[in-house]
Amino acid sequence: MHPGAWWLWALGLAAAASRTTNPLLLGLLVAVAGYVVAARRTDAPWARSYVTFVKLGLAVIVIRVVFSIALGSPIPGTHTLVTLPEVPLPEWAQGIRIGGRVTAEQIVFALYDGAKLAALLICVGAANALANPARLLKSLPGALYEAGVAVVVAMTFAPNMVADIARLRTARRLRGRPTNGVRAVAQIGLPVLEGALERSVAVAASMDARGYGRTAQVPPAVRHTTTALTLGGLLGVCAGSYGLLAAEGAGYGLPLMAIGLLAALAGLRLGGRRSVRTRYRPDRFGARSWLVAGSGALVAALMIRAGAYDPEALHPGVVPLVAPALPLWPALSILIGLLPAFVAPAPKESV
Repeated sequence: MHPGAWWLWALGLAAAASRTTNPLLLGLLVAVAGYVVAARRTDAPWARSYVTFVKLGLAVIVIRVVFSIALGSPIPGTHTLVTLPEVPLPEWAQGIRIGGRVTAEQIVFALYDGAKLAALLICVGAANALANPARLLKSLPGALYEAGVAVVVAMTFAPNMVADIARLRTARRLRGRPTNGVRAVAQIGLPVLEGALERSVAVAASMDARGYGRTAQVPPAVRHTTTALTLGGLLGVCAGSYGLLAAEGAGYGLPLMAIGLLAALAGLRLGGRRSVRTRYRPDRFGARSWLVAGSGALVAALMIRAGAYDPEALHPGVVPLVAPALPLWPALSILIGLLPAFVAPAPKESV
C-alpha cells in the first residue's frame, strides 16, 4: 500500500469532520478511523502513536470546555448550571468575561466545538499510525529534496518519542520506580526528547551522506517557471482549502483547489529536473491505493454535499437545547471510509 494513500484517506476523513459539529457523526468518523487502524496497522513504532492522538483529542475537548467555563461564551442560554465569581475588567476589555454565569448551552456548544477539533487530530493520528514515514518520504517529488531532511526529522520524531516513552516507563516499572506523577514525568521527559531527536537526526544525516541533496543544473527559464507554478499552485490550494472549510465557499473552493493542485504538480514535475537521485524499488500507486485514497475523498465530497442541502443536520443547534439526531445519508457516507479495512493488504511484518 502506498503511504500517500493512507494520508489522502485520512485527510478526506478530516475534511469531513471539519464540515460538521454533530457529535454523533464525529463519533462515527472516529470509530471508522479507529477500526481501520486496528485492522491494518503493523507493530512498528509509528503504529503505536494512534492512542496518543486519541488522548490528545480528549485533552482538547477538556481544555475547550474549561476555557468556555472560565472565559464565558457568546452563546445565550437559559439553563444555568452554576454562577462563578466574576472578575471585574476595565472598559477597554469589553466583550471579555472571566467567571460569571455558566449555562448548559455554552457547555454543549464547547463540547461540540472541541469534538470537531479532536476528530481532526484523531484522523491525522490514523495516518501517522498507518503510513510508513520513511516510505512516504521516499515518495516525495524530487523538487522537494531540500525539505526532505526536515520532513524526515519531523515525521520520525513523534513515533520515536511514543516508543521511547513506553520503553522508559517499562524500565522504571521493572526497577520499582514510579511511572506517574510530576516527578516521574520530569525524569522521563528529558531522555525521551533527547533519544527521539537523536534518532531522527541520525536518519537525516544518513540521507545526506548518501547524496540526498545533489542537484543538477537547469536553465533559468525552467527555474522561474517552476517557482511561479509551484507558488501559484500552493496559493490556489490554500485558497481552495479555505473555501471548502468555510460554510459559503464550497462553490468556488473545489475548482480553485483543483486548478491550484494541477499547477503545483506541474511545478513539482519541472522542479524534479534538478534532482539526480534515484529511488530503489519505488512505491507504485496501484488499484488498492486508489481505492483507499478515493474512499476518503468520497467521504469528504459527500459530507460537503450534505452540508449544502441539510446544514441543520450537520450543525445541531444548542439554543434551544435539544438532543442531536443522526442523519441517515451523512452517516452512510462516513461508512464508506471503512473500505480500506477490506481492500488494503493485511500487515504481515513490521518495517
